[in-house]
Amino acid sequence: MANRLFPPVLTRRRIWLAWCVALAADGLQLLLSPFGWVFIDSAIDVVAMILLTVTLGFHPLFLPTFVIELVPLIDEFPTWTACTFLVVGLRRKQSVPPTPPPGPGKIIDI
Repeated sequence: MANRLFPPVLTRRRIWLAWCVALAADGLQLLLSPFGWVFIDSAIDVVAMILLTVTLGFHPLFLPTFVIELVPLIDEFPTWTACTFLVVGLRRKQSVPPTPPPGPGKIIDI
């Protein structure tokens, strides 16, 4: 059993699934906002946060995004999509191994 505290390995499938979840959540909320169904908007936010946490692993940026989605007029912006963009970018940056320093006796071009 994998440790749930560490983020999973980013694969193309996970990234595409996260993008689909974020775009679907923001699209549904944009389509349903004229009807004023607050309960359904909140349910979409909960499901989006859970699915994004499962696919990308927990990231602290999900918490303020969830809170921002509770504010009436700000929830019209595509916050889940923006958050997914940031989390995927940060996870990719973390997963890139640093280049090793040159060994002894090697000449460095400056």
